[in-house]
Amino acid sequence: MSNYSRRTNSGPRKFDDTPKTGSQQDLLALLRKIDGSSYGAYKRAIGVWDFGGFKVYLDRVQSDPYAPPSSLRITADPSKMGLPPETLTTPDQRVATGDFLIRAFGDAIRRHDGRPALSIVRTTQEILDRSAAVVTPERVELRIQVQLPARGRTIQGRQATTIFEDELPDAVGEAFDFWSPEARDYLDDLLHHVHTYEDHGALTRALRDNDWVAFVNDNAILPRRSGVSQLPLEDGVPFESPESLRRSVVLPHAGVVEGMAIPPGITVIVGGGYHGKSTVLSAIQRGVYAHIPGDGRELVAALPEAVKIRAADGRPITKVDVSPFINHLPTGADTRAFSTQNASGSTSQAASIVEALGLRSPLLLIDEDTSATNLMIRDERMRELVSAAQEPITPLIDRIQGLATASQANPTPTSLILVMGGSGAYLDVADLVLQMDSYRCEDVTDRASQVCSAMPRLRSDIPGFPALTQRAPKKSRNGSDRPKTRASGLDTITLDRDAIDVGDVEQIVDQGQTEAIAWAVRGVVERLADGNRPLVDLLEELDGQIDEFGLDALTKFGARRYPAFLARPRMVDVAAAVNRYRPLRISA
Repeated sequence: MSNYSRRTNSGPRKFDDTPKTGSQQDLLALLRKIDGSSYGAYKRAIGVWDFGGFKVYLDRVQSDPYAPPSSLRITADPSKMGLPPETLTTPDQRVATGDFLIRAFGDAIRRHDGRPALSIVRTTQEILDRSAAVVTPERVELRIQVQLPARGRTIQGRQATTIFEDELPDAVGEAFDFWSPEARDYLDDLLHHVHTYEDHGALTRALRDNDWVAFVNDNAILPRRSGVSQLPLEDGVPFESPESLRRSVVLPHAGVVEGMAIPPGITVIVGGGYHGKSTVLSAIQRGVYAHIPGDGRELVAALPEAVKIRAADGRPITKVDVSPFINHLPTGADTRAFSTQNASGSTSQAASIVEALGLRSPLLLIDEDTSATNLMIRDERMRELVSAAQEPITPLIDRIQGLATASQANPTPTSLILVMGGSGAYLDVADLVLQMDSYRCEDVTDRASQVCSAMPRLRSDIPGFPALTQRAPKKSRNGSDRPKTRASGLDTITLDRDAIDVGDVEQIVDQGQTEAIAWAVRGVVERLADGNRPLVDLLEELDGQIDEFGLDALTKFGARRYPAFLARPRMVDVAAAVNRYRPLRISA
């Protein structure tokens, strides 16, 4: 039987893409046979190929040499790889092992060739659950891509055999070998990777057990090489805890670790410019993730649902109760269910605070540098010049104690960590004041209290914080005949004709998270939303599906089968994207 036939006189050849099974030698023979054929003949290689110690699943072949690369899966038996039980038993161990294997395989293919045909997802400083690796006690699977070679649109079959005879087996041999005598150090590196991830998880649990909101270990290296690099700064000043805040915690692998434990309440970080205020806050906001060994922030942790808040001029807002901060607008608009397609800095920041509270975030992180000044403070002179009746904005300084204090309307108060360099207004509401001086941290709470006593300000605290109405998204459909779901970098998601700007959602740290969020948003607004259940409940359901099925759960929302480039996002970041989706509809 012919392996292909012509569909019509003018149509393209239709090649046989029925999945095959065979050995590595069968695949190599096939590639030699189709050498010189038109590119579509590569579809004859779709199937499962046994390479002896591992199997290769060629799931999808690119339509032409200029299309996205073809999709491969590599599977192996963990026991034959030499993976010990302590890398496979718990979900945390499997996530860390998968993350390590992705990095190891990437290093292996780059060592093989300066421009390898094989590729795997790029990683960041964070240890994340990524779809490129699926690890269970019975099976290890890596999802990669291969650029099948051609001259124009003519198959270069013999070059393709080199990929599957040399490049791929060599990379797998390097990345999957934990049993040979030469791999002893490699196995130690894996165990260190797993232990680092487990220690961060234990530290995160210790936050809740000890009623802390964040922890920064002594000797952590917090400064980064530059504003565009998350690599540690060489010769960076090691962090040293103020004695008053130094606490110890026992971790399963690192043992006794000492560091600065930040208690609940309002913490203000002060200091001169370039002395490390924002550096500490950045480390804390990224402390919701574990970091790889050698990063310097391995034992920095924050409550996992902590949210970094900032102004985001131009973002949409859909029926958010911003009345605690914005009211009696000149237009008469109801701020208890406020909507706009182009929010100002103050309104966007107010909405982000309220949205985070609706998600039950226990910790808000705010940096003066990225905040709207008129939402943060309002000094005595301005209050005198512009009366309260003329000013729709209630600044955070008036609301913060009510937000951070338990009340009947606010039974679960929210903690805040703020960086302030230009205003002392928050000193007298702070439970804790830290000063950074040349990257050295000092507890100056008592001194700040003395300053406030010597230089008092007229306070306008508003007691309590109003209860917030939960928002229930309605099912949204854009009606596109050609649905498009795409993520670009860390900043932009495109659903059909609508772009979602998540550039202000600073705790998205991996492009794979952005891509996963894109599919998650589509799932929430098109599949899960019913106009009755609040957003927080929809996200709990989604999170449970990912717990059960991994990131493959997103395939039910349209993600390609066996996705290779997703990284697990936090649900609070998915919510941020949903809230920035312009066609979003909320029940009245």
